[in-house]
Amino acid sequence: MRRRIFPDYAYGSGPRQGCWWDETIAAPVWPRLEGARRVDVAVIGGGFTGVSTALHLAEAGLEVAVLEAETPGWGASGRNGGFCCLGGAKLGTGAMTRLFGSRETQTYRAGEEAAVHLAHQLIARHGIAADTHSVGETVMALSAKARRALLREAETDGGDFIDGPDLAAHGLNGQFHAALTTPVGFALNPRKYLFGLAAAAQSAGATLYQQSGAQEVVQDETGWHVTTPTGRLCADRLVIATNGYSSENIPHWLAGRYMPAQSTVMVTRPITPEEQAAQGWSSAQMAYDTRHMLNYFRLMPDGRFLFGMRGGLTSSVKAEAKIRAALRRHFETLFPAWRHVEATHMWSGMVCLSRNLVPFVGAVPDHPGLFAGLCYHGNGVAMGSYAGALLAELVQGKIPGAPYSKVMQSLPKFPLGRARRVLMPPAYAILGLMD
Repeated sequence: MRRRIFPDYAYGSGPRQGCWWDETIAAPVWPRLEGARRVDVAVIGGGFTGVSTALHLAEAGLEVAVLEAETPGWGASGRNGGFCCLGGAKLGTGAMTRLFGSRETQTYRAGEEAAVHLAHQLIARHGIAADTHSVGETVMALSAKARRALLREAETDGGDFIDGPDLAAHGLNGQFHAALTTPVGFALNPRKYLFGLAAAAQSAGATLYQQSGAQEVVQDETGWHVTTPTGRLCADRLVIATNGYSSENIPHWLAGRYMPAQSTVMVTRPITPEEQAAQGWSSAQMAYDTRHMLNYFRLMPDGRFLFGMRGGLTSSVKAEAKIRAALRRHFETLFPAWRHVEATHMWSGMVCLSRNLVPFVGAVPDHPGLFAGLCYHGNGVAMGSYAGALLAELVQGKIPGAPYSKVMQSLPKFPLGRARRVLMPPAYAILGLMD
């Protein structure tokens, strides 16, 4: 059975109740795995990473099956904020350069950009109607100090800098001092995107199973064997793509190597043009602010406003109510003219962090035939899709043609094992003081 580090509530239906994306498209019905089956490659996890892996492997002619523990779109890939943007690591460029060197750092950053372009290409190639909008991504400065940092970044790395007095003219008005837009990225409906990828994978020959969670994973001389509640899947190679919903023993190698963390989102009723004008925010840009525990937000094509934040440390009915109340306070502080605008939907889910603050994508050391992709630090739309494409090539014994840095090829353990969650409160406290 699965062993996880959060209480059962975190992995149940409570946190995701009220997810807006569920209202926008019905989930496809995949079969359950019944009985025994053998394939070339088994994938555990039916989100962006797992489905992208299956799509690319099936297109290469391999027989591949995906095991999803719940229903399609149940996990992070079906309940995130829909930001397809640069990101995946929380390690700054300077620190990354000191640890890995300038060449590997440049390769990693090129991979982040390639990830966004891959998602765009997949949407276009497979005709996925994902409600895309936004030209790049905009960061909003919350203080004069943050404004100066954005200005320096614009002077060094480029981008479109907008100073505070000019924000309203660009439809970006709120409690902000400046903005900087990076012209890479776009927003989408993550559930529609995921289901489009899944349909493409099935058309290519992949089999996707729902309600077929892995309960045990073992390896012997004949390959990898995954036991589910109603079946058994055997394969020469196995890919782990469970991210923040991972288990300490599926497989045992994962124990202590990932840290789930909560992110909470709300969506308002449609905001009228008059209400948009009153606040001065009418831009279709996806945006986030300079808070270390960041708020992220965007006006969607139907006029609804999505607003999310990081920061939840515990998971229970009481904790869920507390973080949702905090989310509402943040929204009203940044957009005071919208204090009367009700949220029609609110939910939460798990992102996933690594100890070295970068994603892991690759072969698992000392475990022949085992591969994994996880720890995208809240930026899994693009990076999860990209990880799947990389994993598909690695599984076939190929050197990836897209940028693939050594930055992504190790996943060290956190201290304290299953008790590692105690590291989060002091870390969050420090970030809160910095904010």
